[in-house]
Amino acid sequence: MSAESRREVLRMMVRPRWIAALVAALAVAAGFALLGQWQVERAVEQATVVERPTEEVQPLAGLVEPYAPTPQAATGQMVEVQGRFVPGDTVLVDGRLNEGESGTWVVAHLEVEGAPEGGLPIALGWAADRADAERAMADFEASIARDADGAPVTVVGRFLPSEAPMTPADDADPFEMKTVAVAQLVNLWADYDGRPAYFGYVTAKQPVAGLEAIHSPPPEQEVELNWLNVFYAVEWAVFAGFAIYLWYRLVKDAVERERDSAEQDASTEASGQVTTSGR
Repeated sequence: MSAESRREVLRMMVRPRWIAALVAALAVAAGFALLGQWQVERAVEQATVVERPTEEVQPLAGLVEPYAPTPQAATGQMVEVQGRFVPGDTVLVDGRLNEGESGTWVVAHLEVEGAPEGGLPIALGWAADRADAERAMADFEASIARDADGAPVTVVGRFLPSEAPMTPADDADPFEMKTVAVAQLVNLWADYDGRPAYFGYVTAKQPVAGLEAIHSPPPEQEVELNWLNVFYAVEWAVFAGFAIYLWYRLVKDAVERERDSAEQDASTEASGQVTTSGR
């Protein structure tokens, strides 16, 4: 739009007729905005908090299955599981934060019993110093070797989905572990080719001797909005903007009509003058 056209539009806008039309358009837009605000308030009011009884201890059986993704309902759930620890399969996982302090987890291999059979990593506890974690791991390995023929053990803790493997840095120990990755652990467990495994792990509520309990808080509650109301609120905002745009479009069309009419009158007048001169 040229500068002259913009000036014409501005002159048209300040005419009483179009000022009144603008007031009407603003009133309509305000009504649409209020309707949009009401829809947003409705969406918030109708938002549902997804509460899960994560702190009620549930049996692992029926909650998750080996070689199956972790359901949302199982993530962060306190569970009880029975089984036998496998000697020689305990590992250290470094770089684990415990209430903001970095340290080492001791993670053991439990063969689940009383539920679908499969290997399940158990994070036994945390130590700020790696040497302390190594000593605790050695003591734990010795104890499960002595009790290899004993009764199954029961572990209570929070079930969490498997983490992704992390490649060590070029100058780091190639066997150093930073995550509890089941895909990586099954390659370290002895004689575990083709056997089922759970794609998750449990942080034990009670640590073994020489370790501290792992801080594993419950998952945050999820809030589900009514997205239909949110969509309606967006629609009302669009309508409000369209009301103002429609007023502007009508003003511009009026300017164009006046310009065309003036040009037509000028052309008619010029034609009349030419005809008179010819006579």
